[in-house]
Amino acid sequence: MAVLIIGRVLQGLGGGGLDVLSEVIVADITTLQERAMYFGLLSLPMAAGCIAGPILGAVFSEYVTWRWIGWINLPVIGVALFLAISFMRLKPIDQSLRAQLSRIDWLGMLVFTAGCILFALPLSWAGNMYPWSSWRTVVPLVIGALILVGFAFYEAYPTDAVFPYRIFHSRTAQMTLLGSFIHGFVLYTLLQYLPLFFQAVYLETPFQSSISILPFCCVVFVFTGTAAFAVDFFRRYRWEIWTGWVFLAVGCGIFSLWDRSSSLAITASFQVIAGIGIGTIFSVPPIPMQASAPPEDQGLAMGIMVAFRLFGALIGLAISATTFSSVFTNRIDGIALPASVAFLKNPSEAVGFIPYLRTVDVSPAVRDLIRDAYKDAMQTIWYELAAFGTLGFLSSLFVEELTMETEELGRQHFEDASD
Repeated sequence: MAVLIIGRVLQGLGGGGLDVLSEVIVADITTLQERAMYFGLLSLPMAAGCIAGPILGAVFSEYVTWRWIGWINLPVIGVALFLAISFMRLKPIDQSLRAQLSRIDWLGMLVFTAGCILFALPLSWAGNMYPWSSWRTVVPLVIGALILVGFAFYEAYPTDAVFPYRIFHSRTAQMTLLGSFIHGFVLYTLLQYLPLFFQAVYLETPFQSSISILPFCCVVFVFTGTAAFAVDFFRRYRWEIWTGWVFLAVGCGIFSLWDRSSSLAITASFQVIAGIGIGTIFSVPPIPMQASAPPEDQGLAMGIMVAFRLFGALIGLAISATTFSSVFTNRIDGIALPASVAFLKNPSEAVGFIPYLRTVDVSPAVRDLIRDAYKDAMQTIWYELAAFGTLGFLSSLFVEELTMETEELGRQHFEDASD
């Protein structure tokens, strides 16, 4: 377990950095006038990964070994590293590496990371490992919140802060960052719980569930690119953001109508609606975020936006885990469980038991009651996501329609580009 945790930490450092840097680099090497098209192109392989990842992971875990989930990444990483070294020739910054490292707000990053961890962990175990009233939940939650508040005040002082105040001065930036947080909250929660829903409620295998969520993943892929190209064509973005949030909120809300008897047409069509919203909000809001910042700060603005999306994912997964455990415990306590599945009274066992629900030796009536308990728990999560999607729509009403016609490049661009 220790090796697995260390590996996940290293993976998070690399993956999180690449997630941010890829979008920062695009912001630096293109003009705002052409950026929508390039963000559309960048979003396509990212969305394709969302499609291939769950399927490959399910295939490896079910038919080979889960270790291949790690091994399969190595050749892909090797090819990407070769291409980056060979072809990405960016204009060097006129400073030594030591000088650049000395400008980094190391203390700010440490404080922010500590605050996030202390705030998110108790959210994930509240009502599961420990009650909400337990000091093990309350103390780290309060300390984490205080650290994050202190971090917000501290960021006014460093010259090169992690989150410089100047990025937050405009209303458009503030509302777009709130939307990015909500988008991460909803997206990563859906990626976590959609396959679990199909496995628990419809008794599908991991591979079958990865196929069942293909309508969602494929539509996200299509609309991530289509929405960005539409911005490039129409030179307007607000109407797309509004439309995206409506589809996202409605799609998540109608997931609550699913039950054990829902047809394939119902489950697929509802996923299409949510996928349109998720894909649109993936690629369009970066445009107003960067338009609200001066050219020299547009890469930084993009990095902050991605950080907000990932922070939303962290909080979303933590809150959803608590929601799931609380509702599942409430439902399962009302079922007379046989001894073979009595351990489900402990909510920490609920997710791990899902793959065995198809084969466990219980009567069909008891199995159906357990499936309904899973359905009710995830139904509450769908309500939760719909509420956050509605908040995202309300925040988007305050986003301004800024010009996209500037032709200045960022601080660091290709060596052969004109300065």
